[in-house]
Amino acid sequence: MSAALSVWVGGIGLWAPGAGDWHAFREIVSGAATPGETARPAADVLPPNERRRAPESVLLAAAAAGQAVRMSGREADALPCVFASAHGDQVITDYMCQTLATAPAELSPTKFHNSVHNAPAGYWTIATHCHASSSAVSGGEYAFGAGLLEAATLAVADDRDVLLASYDIAGSGPLGEMTTTTGPFAVALVLSPRADGAAVRLDITPEPGNSGSEPLGDAWLDGIAASNPSARAIPLMRALALTRPTALRVAAAQGLDLHIDVGVAG
Repeated sequence: MSAALSVWVGGIGLWAPGAGDWHAFREIVSGAATPGETARPAADVLPPNERRRAPESVLLAAAAAGQAVRMSGREADALPCVFASAHGDQVITDYMCQTLATAPAELSPTKFHNSVHNAPAGYWTIATHCHASSSAVSGGEYAFGAGLLEAATLAVADDRDVLLASYDIAGSGPLGEMTTTTGPFAVALVLSPRADGAAVRLDITPEPGNSGSEPLGDAWLDGIAASNPSARAIPLMRALALTRPTALRVAAAQGLDLHIDVGVAG
């Protein structure tokens, strides 16, 4: 067994069908509310012009990241960030493939600009004037776990807070038929190597193997978890929402799991 990476959760953000932010998600999970209509992700960290032209993938990632940073009380311009996604923006990728195959001269420069995998990281760092390091992780079905491992490792190795945002949107066209993403979801965490008043600690241990996802017994949560690779975070988000000590596993690569012990202070 590898040594655990111990990080504290300083901020959380989330957007899911039925829950437009972390507060709404926590209320639903606790039984105090039910899933409702969700508006377009409120990526208010972006300037109005950027919000209007940004694709869904960018809006999702920026909305969740903004929530997490606000909760943490940290300054976004000083936070290293890791953006993770299984497939990036599948709608734009499908458009690019179709256009290049049929009328390449008509390719939209704006859509080309938004097609790159690190587009959300670029929008975020420009909007927040962040000069800290940023990275974009692509891990297929394991993207959330790979991003979590990257962010936790950076936090511990560099002894500084790190922002993680993981997001995916529904597939489109032939590409959508090949992926398992049928709905949008985004989650963000600000991870710290120190408690600094945080209530929840994650002890993350990489271990060989790939465990299957166990149903949570909640139709809404299980539906989201099955619809989106980034929503493999749902069991962890449920544990954080309930603020209960628990142990769970998240796949981070083929043949590699993260064993996560969720500890609650006091």
